[in-house]
Amino acid sequence: MQQCSEKQRRKELGEFLRTRRARLSPEQIGLPPGLHRRTPGLKREEVAIMAGISTTWYTALEQGRDIHVSSSILSSLANVLQLTEDERAHLFTLAHQPAPDLQSMRPEEPVQHIYHHILDELNAVPALLTGRTYDILGWNNAARMVFGDFGKLPKSERNLLWLLFTKTPLSEQITLFVEREHYAQEILEVFRGRVNRSLDTPEISTFIKRLQHASPVFRKLWAQHNVRATCTGKKHLRHPILGDLTFETATFQVLEHSTVRCHVFSGDEETTRKLHQFFKRHNLTANNV
Repeated sequence: MQQCSEKQRRKELGEFLRTRRARLSPEQIGLPPGLHRRTPGLKREEVAIMAGISTTWYTALEQGRDIHVSSSILSSLANVLQLTEDERAHLFTLAHQPAPDLQSMRPEEPVQHIYHHILDELNAVPALLTGRTYDILGWNNAARMVFGDFGKLPKSERNLLWLLFTKTPLSEQITLFVEREHYAQEILEVFRGRVNRSLDTPEISTFIKRLQHASPVFRKLWAQHNVRATCTGKKHLRHPILGDLTFETATFQVLEHSTVRCHVFSGDEETTRKLHQFFKRHNLTANNV
């Protein structure tokens, strides 16, 4: 019975690929139209060429032969055949491979205005919003006062990992963590744990290559394959105006945006006192610094 179900699964996989192939034209995947097509859709060899595999191997897959298919090949086929998210998940299921991290493949949506408002309402508690690759998507004025003005950074550098691992004048000004190297390693390990199922997506692979090129330290730590679930605990900063600051950090996931996190830096008693005194001395609130 198991052999029968396996045979049926392979048949379903082959038929699914064939029907997806049949609905596309060469022009839709960037190939010339060609002449004398007896049947609509792409030819097997066209799919194979675009996916970077042999025609013989792909033909065997469509015919339901008993061959192993890796997740990377499935991703290539899904891209060539322009599968929807549901179709992509179905393809992986038929091939007995873990479902891909579909969320990581979606373009990151703009963060709703309400979350920027919530950041401002945190008053003297520095807070940041980051995306899937730690792009800094939002910050409150308390964070701007403590860490520096992220708005002055080029968008390509407005990224927490980039600021921690590279040493441009702006990143040196903004990253004031006393244990900068340790904090950078923690953030990297959390990042790796989050994206380990989607390393071949263009956005993530390009970002990793860019950091590997820019930072020997990142390149070395990335090669160690260490991961962690969270990055919490005390963080110490040496601020040019406020002096030594100590924060307890916490990270929350924004439910409507599963790739967006809110990072909150809650000061200890002395740090909170310094922040409030600074605001009072300059007749400011955290919302209009």
